[in-house]
Amino acid sequence: MAAREIMDHIGKGQKYCNEILGKVHKIGNNLGLPEPALINTLEGLEEDIEEETGVKVRLPVNVKGADILLVTPSADFFAEPHVDGLIGYAKVFHQAGVSWTVSSYASEAANFAMFIGSYEQMKEVAERIRKAAEDLGVKRIIFGECGHAWRVAYSFLNTLAGPFDFLDQNYPIPQHICEFTNDLIEKGELTLDKSANDHMTLTFHDSCNVARGSRMGDEPGGQFTIPRAIIKACCNNFVDMAADTIHENTFCCGGGGGLLTADLMEIRTKGASPRMQALQEVVEEHGVTHMAAICAICKSQFAKVLPTYGFEMDSIVSLHQLVSNAIVLDGQMTGEPEQIDVEAI
Repeated sequence: MAAREIMDHIGKGQKYCNEILGKVHKIGNNLGLPEPALINTLEGLEEDIEEETGVKVRLPVNVKGADILLVTPSADFFAEPHVDGLIGYAKVFHQAGVSWTVSSYASEAANFAMFIGSYEQMKEVAERIRKAAEDLGVKRIIFGECGHAWRVAYSFLNTLAGPFDFLDQNYPIPQHICEFTNDLIEKGELTLDKSANDHMTLTFHDSCNVARGSRMGDEPGGQFTIPRAIIKACCNNFVDMAADTIHENTFCCGGGGGLLTADLMEIRTKGASPRMQALQEVVEEHGVTHMAAICAICKSQFAKVLPTYGFEMDSIVSLHQLVSNAIVLDGQMTGEPEQIDVEAI
């Protein structure tokens, strides 16, 4: 990060990251997704969830007075497997009975300013989140599955945009969605059907910025134990990769640090090689079929490079995708719909 800061001070940046930051300042997210498109996307997901479960689960936008502001990577609004994780967040919030919202002004958890070493830009992006929280009058801020976003939030958010004394001090500031979900699981407040994920044998990729640049929960190593506890609560089949390839020894996905651009595909593919080798070992020895992650960049990177190494593109999944599959909502439809005998009418 020091080297990046030096480059920033002499006016040298990275085109990919700079373009993304421009979209954040102009529109509010990395994808350049405007408010009408965001609302339309979330309304479509509400329809999908109701069709699947029979339950009306809201994905609200700009709701003043909501308890929770969800700040998540914009990839969660756009593509698989990210969007499946977003559906998982929504189901968890619904079942927990909490009010929540996303903000169209700050519809991006990612802070690519960290990749160009600009403290000023990091501060500006972080202050968008603070402004959204203040304008909407929320009590809590929860971050979705994004590795470097959580690192910036956990390590720097209070310095960049604090103090957050207007939030409810009884909750972590900020809080990760995994902390929120795990707390509900530990309290027995979620009903989870593990068999819903029996078509998969899972392993877990520790994302660099979460593993080595942050923490979760109240205990050291929570960033390792909490995601795995959620997976084990949702799945019957879980296998860790080799001990020297996980936790603080984890490998980069190959697309981090601002490399996630098609211009650098050769470097990205080579950078993924150590993780792919570790994955191949558990595939051969334990029949692993899918790998979960809690980082938007990791998920995007793996979806691109997995086929190069002989794996299916959809073998990378969001952690909360597993939660979405397993969670049983109050009033949820079960089994096949009853067939009506037309001739008997």
